[in-house]
Amino acid sequence: MPEFVPLAERIADALLESDPVTALYAGDHRFDDRLPDHSATAVGGRVAMLRDAADALSGVDADALDPEDQVDHAILTAQVERGLFELTEIREFEWNPLEHNPGPLLHGLLSRPFAPAAERLESLRGRLAALPDALATARTVLRDVPRVHAETAAGQFAGTAGLIRDELPVLLAQEPGLSGVVEPAARAALAALGEFDGWLRGLLDSGEPGRDPRLGRRLWEARLWHTLDTELSAAEVLSRARATVDRVTDELRTLAAELVGGPAGGDTVRRALDTIAGRHPDNTTIVGLAKVTMDEATAFVREHDVVSLVDDPCVIEEMPEFARGVAVAYCDPPGPLETADVPTFYCIAPAPSGWPAERVRSFYREYNDEMIRNLTVHEAMPGHFLQLAHARRFRGSSRARAIGWSGPFVEGWAVYAEEMMTGLGFGGLPVKLQQLKMQLRMSLNAIVDQLVHCEALPESEAMELMTGRGFQEEGEAAGKWRRALLTSTQLSTYFVGYTEVAALAALRPFGATPKAWHDAMLAHGSPPPRHLRALLGV
Repeated sequence: MPEFVPLAERIADALLESDPVTALYAGDHRFDDRLPDHSATAVGGRVAMLRDAADALSGVDADALDPEDQVDHAILTAQVERGLFELTEIREFEWNPLEHNPGPLLHGLLSRPFAPAAERLESLRGRLAALPDALATARTVLRDVPRVHAETAAGQFAGTAGLIRDELPVLLAQEPGLSGVVEPAARAALAALGEFDGWLRGLLDSGEPGRDPRLGRRLWEARLWHTLDTELSAAEVLSRARATVDRVTDELRTLAAELVGGPAGGDTVRRALDTIAGRHPDNTTIVGLAKVTMDEATAFVREHDVVSLVDDPCVIEEMPEFARGVAVAYCDPPGPLETADVPTFYCIAPAPSGWPAERVRSFYREYNDEMIRNLTVHEAMPGHFLQLAHARRFRGSSRARAIGWSGPFVEGWAVYAEEMMTGLGFGGLPVKLQQLKMQLRMSLNAIVDQLVHCEALPESEAMELMTGRGFQEEGEAAGKWRRALLTSTQLSTYFVGYTEVAALAALRPFGATPKAWHDAMLAHGSPPPRHLRALLGV
């Protein structure tokens, strides 16, 4: 019978070596000169490796392990099985061009000073040199691309080209002696990106709709189980989400009447939200507002002793163009294996420059001053930035938890943080109303996600649900409709994670302060909530 820790380390190495994206987000720089290989030969090799790993893990007597290693064994097994499911069942690399976008892998080298410029430029040269072959492979393997994915990819790949044109020269200026080897690779990469853009435009100009981006119930439910690692069934997720919509709607009506007066009904909610929506940033002030709200949230967490703070740096900046088109904001932290002292990035996207004035107005009515305050709580303080900083301080007997972090825990903590902060009074009634609106959005996201992929929910009904029950601006709802088509089960991550993390937070032992319990919840990395329950002994 194999010993678990040496086996886990060998599997971790194989997972990191076979997927540069996993290595990037983990903070392992040994493979920084590579791009993912989606050729049939490489995919076949990865599948064989994952099957060998699954067989080896099944030979471990998990009951004989200590509790921490039992959790790591379960996490590693789930990650291997998820990888096999994605490569053999979903096969997204064969129909989603976003899977082939090298932008994040290039940006990780350009933006993070984890090593001297010369070392990062050498890795960049390797990735740029690999890019033409990678995109040639993409054109070979991509078939029947859904139109919404082709449209989004066209924008993101243009952003990747802009990244090479605009940001690479800034880094090269620090090591001009490397221009002779880096610039030819950059020119070839830009030419390949131009060729790929033409290929994408050809798909769009053909008028062909491509395959239906909806997965169907069998694949969606299987992906829900693999991705979220939850014991909740799809039917239970839907039932709970609908119940949460009803509960939050009642609370929203009551508090809206408190803010603006009048009966506790839908019209009063709209009046209250309209009042709040009138105070908003614009393209020139949104990043500055995010910085102000970060200071406010940090002071509030310190004053109310919510959770232990860290001294890690967090840089707030405009979202790079290669990453836009799916979400309005994201948190990009150093990976748990990162050894250099590098910052977390909290990125937020302004309205696109090509949007008409009315759509821009709608965008900023949705992302108003109070919504940005709530967004900063979610993305940064005490949400993703703080939680992930705590997670990086966890050291297990293997790297299983470092590469197998749980999206439901990470997102669930951030949504729980919104509720916790407004419950303590952060931002007063206006932010509380926005937080409740976000809870409505989160619950409706889970409903829309499932109904789109499993029951072919039409766009008109989804829009009516989001703008009606969810009180969303038209532009926000339209963006979420696209996201539901572009992704599957990802929109359910927030609701499932919140449900499980909030339940854990409610189990705080008698005598433990909220800060002590929150610190305990964050002391084990980012494991799936069902495993955290065992680690906390509740």
